[in-house]
Amino acid sequence: MSILFLQYPPCSTCKNAKKWLDAHGISYEPRNIKEENPTSEELAEWIKKSGLPLKRFFNTSGIIYKEKNLKNLLPDMSEKEQIGLLATDGMLVKRPLIIGEDFVLVGFKEKEWEAALPR
Repeated sequence: MSILFLQYPPCSTCKNAKKWLDAHGISYEPRNIKEENPTSEELAEWIKKSGLPLKRFFNTSGIIYKEKNLKNLLPDMSEKEQIGLLATDGMLVKRPLIIGEDFVLVGFKEKEWEAALPR
């Protein structure tokens, strides 16, 4: 099974997630989320596959999120507009992201990863 690991290498949570993947012998394809933004199409597919609300895909603690006052703007935006916004800058996207054939994990929560990732 092919697993895509979207990360921002300087991010400490991403570093911990990468260490966890390596320690558990889980192979993955790394992708720098800042250098290669997810597309609107990818994001729409991942959001649907995850079963999570769209707001979970936003990096709410990020500088751009706060500078653009997205907390107040997002409620008035359509889902399509929000996904389009996410696709403009990888730094708006919550990370790390793990995308497998039948699952998407947002953020690094060890118990969720243990349950979802095959070893």
